[in-house]
Amino acid sequence: MRNGSVNANGLEFHYLEMGDGPLVLMLHGFPDHARTFRHQMPALAEAGYRVVAPYMRGYGATKAPDGGPFSVPKLGEDIVALIDALGAETAVVVGHDWGAAASYAAAGLAPEKISKLVTMAVPYGPGLAGAFVTDPEQQRRSWYMFFFQTPIAELAVAHDDFAFIDRLWADWSPGFVLEESEMRLLKETLAADGTLSAALGYYRHALMPTPEIVEQVAPLAERAQGPIAVPTLYLHGARDGCIGAELAEGMEALFTAGLTTHVLESAGHFLHQEEPETVTRALLAFLGPAGG
Repeated sequence: MRNGSVNANGLEFHYLEMGDGPLVLMLHGFPDHARTFRHQMPALAEAGYRVVAPYMRGYGATKAPDGGPFSVPKLGEDIVALIDALGAETAVVVGHDWGAAASYAAAGLAPEKISKLVTMAVPYGPGLAGAFVTDPEQQRRSWYMFFFQTPIAELAVAHDDFAFIDRLWADWSPGFVLEESEMRLLKETLAADGTLSAALGYYRHALMPTPEIVEQVAPLAERAQGPIAVPTLYLHGARDGCIGAELAEGMEALFTAGLTTHVLESAGHFLHQEEPETVTRALLAFLGPAGG
């Protein structure tokens, strides 16, 4: 696994990379980082792909300006810029959690640059936003999003060696325990200067954006929220304690180039780490041979 960096969309993105061939971008969410795809990257590289997993805007060595913006349309713009900066005309884009949200936005902004889309754990469309208002079970699952709007969130999340993060992982992927060495590396990323504020900024700009943020992303917002004209594979864990798998029902109407959905019955939110072989097989089956 190689380390690299590239300038894209006004930022210096740092990334992990394996293989050579057609580009696959793999985008992490919260609370996570680029190593989240360490199980899938070798198999994709062996299948003939160049796999790049960037640290998202504001995470680790990928620094972002104070205040971002961290809105989803801007994250989508980052992905489009990364494809160009990495020297590719098109790419397969794989996203988990916030990476999924960013991937949808990128597909709306520049569908011609994304050959196939794979998203995990965050469905597309108005169903999720509506659940925050109407669904008591999803409101319970999403309590942390509302807590992150408060000024004490940074202190609470970092307290006691990021014990908050241990609890989120336990709640979101019941029965799954991330290896201690991997959790240590994840916490080191979150402890990097500016990372935690940036990570919480994703939630703040999603739920309570300032007028300035709204104005900054307005030119992108409408295109980033339209129908998805890219063939898409969607994966969700039935035991996800963060977002209910039922919220993905009916979203196929928004995918004009086709949507394939798989629900992994025994997996939670971090399904690609809980059942890495199952997810990897699904990826390879959907993507097919490199260059094919």
